[in-house]
Amino acid sequence: MNVSIVGTGYVGTTLATCLADLGHEVVAVDVDDDVVAQINAGEAPIYEPGLEERVRSLSGDRLRATTDYGAVCDTDVTFLALPTPSQSDGSIDTSTLEAGTRALGEALGEASGPHLVVVKSTVVPGTTDEVVTPALTEAAGRTLGDDLDVAVNPEFLREGHAVADFLDPDKIVLGAAREAPLDRLASLYEPLLDRTDAPVVRTGVREAEMIKYANNAFLATKISLINELGNIGKEYDIDAYEVADAIGLDDRIGDRFLDSGLGWGGSCFPKDVAALVAAARERGYDPELLEAAVAVNERQPRRLLSLLDERGPVDGDRVAVLGLAFKPGTDDVRNSRAIPLLRGLRERGANVVAYDPVATAEMRERFPDVVYAESAAEALAGARAALVATDWPEFADLDEEFDAMDRPLVLDGRHVVERRDGIEYEGLTW
Repeated sequence: MNVSIVGTGYVGTTLATCLADLGHEVVAVDVDDDVVAQINAGEAPIYEPGLEERVRSLSGDRLRATTDYGAVCDTDVTFLALPTPSQSDGSIDTSTLEAGTRALGEALGEASGPHLVVVKSTVVPGTTDEVVTPALTEAAGRTLGDDLDVAVNPEFLREGHAVADFLDPDKIVLGAAREAPLDRLASLYEPLLDRTDAPVVRTGVREAEMIKYANNAFLATKISLINELGNIGKEYDIDAYEVADAIGLDDRIGDRFLDSGLGWGGSCFPKDVAALVAAARERGYDPELLEAAVAVNERQPRRLLSLLDERGPVDGDRVAVLGLAFKPGTDDVRNSRAIPLLRGLRERGANVVAYDPVATAEMRERFPDVVYAESAAEALAGARAALVATDWPEFADLDEEFDAMDRPLVLDGRHVVERRDGIEYEGLTW
């Protein structure tokens, strides 16, 4: 099938590359000349394991990029994978999505033949019906029907695992008002469904939009709950991870997302929970549980800093921060739990030295005055304390590097460093 993707951010690039990997002819459309040039040169514009080699092998064959929206006219299906960032009140900003939809509509107004437009962007219920569809039909001068249709296909990709998640999904959600677009979308995924037993959920437009938010809100709340339980357990000197292992054996709970610590960050959980809260308030409903989940999450970095405060001031002292990405396997620092740690340490007058395997450049843009080390060993050398913010596997292998610290105080926010003699170790929730 001939497919076009509008937007080459994290979701769009992964989607375009993986669909091409399945055998589809894919063109990615973006207004950024540099990103388009990167893809056409066989370079992935984002860091994601397994993506770079696929872009390299597929570019110039089944995958290409362009700034010309007219390219969509030679395709059967167009995915809208444009950003919907948070506004100050938590609601989503649909301006980029609306502008891209209008540009798509203008291009399709010059085309003939049936076309399916699929909303891949994360949008609150009602957005496809109230924003995307009117912008598309007005710009195209066409009405919805057999020749033009709209569907929703939310993404469930974890950063650091996006390619694997696409190729081996837990579920595929297809939302539309009619069966015809659902059938076309299902046929697009046939090469993937031949490889996996993932269930296909056929539902309405608003249900599909809500499933994405419900998914992330549930997981974010689960993390905040285990963090709250870990915080309580710490007051009783309880190993929260032993508790989590036990409750995870209950199949009603499950053992995933039970690692207590600094909490969640990234581009999805914070934005999606905030958007759902804002949407609920707009309808007159106060989502107290979700608000509490956010409050617990925001408190966790402050709790780690308070453990540092209990051991005396750090004004003028060298303090290492290990990990800057919001999670291992990505260079994304959006809403990273390292950000409030860096701010808190600088407020305390510490000389901060930070290290991350891949996210240094991204964090340097936000904190240019922080010193960035080339290795964990370099960051730790001479430090009076070390705060672990990201559970990169390489941090679990650190050992004698702690002996080079001026004071081997390790405050572990991710349960990754192993306790041993010679280290003054404390975990955040255990």
